[in-house]
Amino acid sequence: MKLFSFWQSSASYRVRIALNLKGLDAHYVSINLSPDVQAQLKPDYLDLNPEGRIPAIAVDEGLIGQSMAIMEWLEELHPEPALLPGDPWQRAKCRQFANTIACDIHPLNNASVLRWLTGELEVEQAKLMKWYKHWINRGFEPLEKQAAASEAEFLFGDAPGMAEICLIPQMFKGRQFGMKFETFPTLCALEEKCLTLDAFERARPENQPDAPENL
Repeated sequence: MKLFSFWQSSASYRVRIALNLKGLDAHYVSINLSPDVQAQLKPDYLDLNPEGRIPAIAVDEGLIGQSMAIMEWLEELHPEPALLPGDPWQRAKCRQFANTIACDIHPLNNASVLRWLTGELEVEQAKLMKWYKHWINRGFEPLEKQAAASEAEFLFGDAPGMAEICLIPQMFKGRQFGMKFETFPTLCALEEKCLTLDAFERARPENQPDAPENL
């Protein structure tokens, strides 16, 4: 199994955590998303993945992209340890939490979107940061309330799952853009707890083989 990833990609970060929680190994293939490289748009990668995005996983059957689809596939193929609760209602709530990040926050603040805003629409940096922080806050406010209402060890049970897998990379990415998250104390406490776990620690961007040495 090959994982096409980039150290700084929050969507790739999700899949790295999921693989680690499942105890699965994947050969790491770096796809450099840096604006001056954009390896994801080069012909050799587009031949493998016409979407021109990462993460993607290649196995004998072929290639699958999109982090949420990859995690659902991993869950079906390797159901233990589970990334989703056993109770149908809690499974739906866990997916709701994860998709608030993956479907609402992340697409609006994706690097390709931000580049288009500053390039095509000539949005100045101050307004770009206002855009970025608005969508983080808009999504995190309900997530904080949901997290504060949870009585479980983690968000939806005794172990982290798909919700935490989406949350931690988004907080990493937000901090890269100057977010402090002090208004979301429950989420910050959850982040601190998750980052003590080996599966999350090994998945951290700075611990990837393509991360710059001077971070």
